[in-house]
Amino acid sequence: MATVELLLSALPAHVRTARLVGVAAARRAGLADDLVDELRLAVGEACSRAVAVNAEHAPETPIKITVRDDPAGLTVEVTDAGPESGPLSDDVEDLFAEDAVDPRVALAVLAGLVDELDITSTEAGTTVTLRWPLPVRVS
Repeated sequence: MATVELLLSALPAHVRTARLVGVAAARRAGLADDLVDELRLAVGEACSRAVAVNAEHAPETPIKITVRDDPAGLTVEVTDAGPESGPLSDDVEDLFAEDAVDPRVALAVLAGLVDELDITSTEAGTTVTLRWPLPVRVS
């Protein structure tokens, strides 16, 4: 089992760093190539969302990214320090309305990219948890 933790400033340029670290951890853990591409997109989306939230609500607070692999799979957690995001709208049209500068749009995109997605919001911020299965290793 391996864990990588990053604390990044709320700057768009750091999203690339998070993607690169996520991809490196995924390859090291043995994630299938097609899922590595999915991970790259999902980590970028989750981190871009967190950057936007922190830039607006807590620009001095770093975004926390944790990547961990264990027998259950590869898990990526992205935590911001913004206010609770609130529930996703049941009406997709609401998310893409003309004035929709809404971080929940990224959550809707993530729901389409990742099979296992958990979103936990508290007063301290939101943690987006993404999970991918790892191949069974035979000893």
